[in-house]
Amino acid sequence: MATNNMEKSGAKLGELRAALESGGLRQVQRLVNSLQPVEIAHLLESLPPTERNIVWDIVADESEGGVLVALNDEVRSRLIESMDAHEVVAATEGLELDDLADIVVDLPEAVTQQVVRSLSEQNRQRLEAVLSYPEDSAGGLMNPDTLSVRPDVSLEVVLRYLRMLDSVPDKLDALFVVDRDNRYLGTLYISRLITQDPHLDVAEAMDSSVTPIHSDLHATEVARRFQDHDLVSAPVVDEHGKLLGNITIDDVVDVIQDQADHDVLSMAGLDEEDDMLAPVVTSAQRRAIWLGVNLATAFLAAAVVAIFKPTLEKVVILAVLMPIVASMGGIAGSQTLTLMIRGLALGRVQHSNARWLLFKELAVGFLNGIVWAAVVALVTMIFFSAWNWKVGAVIGAALIINLMTAAIAGFMIPLVLRRLKIDPALAGTVILTTVTDVVGFVAFLGLGTIYLA
Repeated sequence: MATNNMEKSGAKLGELRAALESGGLRQVQRLVNSLQPVEIAHLLESLPPTERNIVWDIVADESEGGVLVALNDEVRSRLIESMDAHEVVAATEGLELDDLADIVVDLPEAVTQQVVRSLSEQNRQRLEAVLSYPEDSAGGLMNPDTLSVRPDVSLEVVLRYLRMLDSVPDKLDALFVVDRDNRYLGTLYISRLITQDPHLDVAEAMDSSVTPIHSDLHATEVARRFQDHDLVSAPVVDEHGKLLGNITIDDVVDVIQDQADHDVLSMAGLDEEDDMLAPVVTSAQRRAIWLGVNLATAFLAAAVVAIFKPTLEKVVILAVLMPIVASMGGIAGSQTLTLMIRGLALGRVQHSNARWLLFKELAVGFLNGIVWAAVVALVTMIFFSAWNWKVGAVIGAALIINLMTAAIAGFMIPLVLRRLKIDPALAGTVILTTVTDVVGFVAFLGLGTIYLA
């Protein structure tokens, strides 16, 4: 299914580019406005800036808000910069408040004020409530536009109440039951509302087992709660248990996708919200930071090698074999590092099992070290038989040392970085590479100095 969607997207992009190149703007307009807002957003993110601006200008007015919501932050900001204030206000009209909150943070102050003034007093207060929470918290994810009922009314009254409304929130699957002080009591699912005896009270039909989500809960924890309990929606409450809004599964899917993108891109020092087709200078500046950091760590490893220069001059074969030890340590450490980062993100690494995990990774490192040390030593002796068994023994021992070190480093680095409130996915790989390179070179060249020089 995913492959089919990618093929369709690629076909649409190819058709769109062909129309742009031929100058057929009417065909481009027809093609673009036949798509859903999310599809338009994907196409815009796939176009270079010049073509992107052309396509954006012909997007139908009623689709602009949905497209802006679906775009990544940088592309959205660039398009908003090209819009007049009244165009932004018109585009955001009718958006759900949680989606509007995502856009408002990217607007200039003057435009933000115009957007806020265009809202009703009730929606203005609700928007301010969402914006008062961090973007990556339950409060920042929630939609304050929700429906609540009292426990002492009948289901028949609730049904009449719903029929009187002009509209209900999108993706409505439940009403939330509150007391007179707006404290959450339970959840009344629409399925129960329409199938139970209409003379029953809400208190009798509601599900009181649904635990509300605290507004300060981190977005990743919210996603885990939805996953663990198979939720479609969930109420959000403050520290006093008062109902603030609700989170729906579509918001959680966005969180999961953002986290997956973050985990992959941050290991290369990139941001998931960056524009892939941003100008060359902008992209080069971003990547230069981590290239500089990596260069500094490379110089550190080179400095360690320089200490053993006399040994390398005497035993040149060490320079030939040296990358093997560092490379094997880096790969082994990356495996442990990736597992740890994933385990921390899913809450599977806890204080209670940390020691067991450390010993397990050490055992894996030792076992792999023994096996691959024997292989490398054997290959080394076959290809460099002039040194007999000594070179093979040195590289085998260094390999065991570095794989054990890699296991410890891959285990400890995410824990230390997390305690320091640094994203392990962002900085972990650079630190790990430095550790395995330095230890690998010291072990190999140090043993070579002792037994071969």
